[in-house]
Amino acid sequence: MLRFIVHYGIHFVLPIAIAFLFFKKDQRKVMLILLAGIVIDVDHLLATPIFDPNRCSIAFHPLHTYWAIGLYMALLLFKKSRIFGFALVLHIVADTVDCWLLVLDSK
Repeated sequence: MLRFIVHYGIHFVLPIAIAFLFFKKDQRKVMLILLAGIVIDVDHLLATPIFDPNRCSIAFHPLHTYWAIGLYMALLLFKKSRIFGFALVLHIVADTVDCWLLVLDSK
């Protein structure tokens, strides 16, 4: 249960909190962009089964590979793409924490 709460909290609660705490001027726009980072989970459709609660997404799904993560981080370097890069990196952080908790659960 803790793994579920932490994982989905980072995916959905944290983006809303970040938008409201740090982006007073454009809260709604930033919140929607940060929440839209979940779109990279479309690559789960390529896996069988589509959802496996005991699978780590990092380095398994195409949009969760290290080269893709490098591209997301590169988006942080440019002002026009920074918020999109942050949304994608935040998604990867959520999935990385989920992988860590998966390992802890298996022990």
